Amino acid sequence: MLTLSLEDFMIELKDGSVKNVGPTNKSATAKLFDVSSAEAREFGDKRVKLVFEDDDGNELQAALFPEEARAIADDLEALEAESPVFEG
Repeated sequence: MLTLSLEDFMIELKDGSVKNVGPTNKSATAKLFDVSSAEAREFGDKRVKLVFEDDDGNELQAALFPEEARAIADDLEALEAESPVFEG
């Protein structure tokens, strides 16, 4: 399940084109639940791309610098050692 929350978001559709309307203070949050596949791969020559997909074909991608990817790997290792999520 993909949820998308858009804040202060307004666009204009004209003749098949999308145009920004209003100030540039827009923001968005995307969440993907019930992930059925996840992978990490190279993205360009300086980043790691994490790709998550659910059974409905919704996909979420995040490109991280290596330091950020290592921090997530460290977080997962700590969770595995301490959290009941990884039990059983």
